[in-house]
Amino acid sequence: GSNVEGMMRTDIRRKDDMFYLDIELPGYTKEDVRISLFNGTLTVTAAHTAENEEKDSKGSLLRKERFTGRLERSWSVGSAIRDTDIKASMHDGILTISVPSEERKEKEEKKFIEIL
Repeated sequence: GSNVEGMMRTDIRRKDDMFYLDIELPGYTKEDVRISLFNGTLTVTAAHTAENEEKDSKGSLLRKERFTGRLERSWSVGSAIRDTDIKASMHDGILTISVPSEERKEKEEKKFIEIL
């Protein structure tokens, strides 16, 4: 079967010198989501546990199901990007992450020494 469960549908927009990733995470809250940056790779992990209990009329537990959902996806953003450059927000099951493009970062990094 196709592993639709493990995918995060993502739209990537570019505006000026920024990239915006809109990642669909229906059923997840921002507390379920972790965003990490390592060696120029941005990784988003979403994990949550849902419990479903069934009890009989006397309140005895008949069945307890635990479903753990976990999604993970990575994007290469370039080695110039620092974690402080990345902003993220989540509304209505959509995680939006903004990342500056690497060209902009390189322009910013060039510093000239003033001659006194």
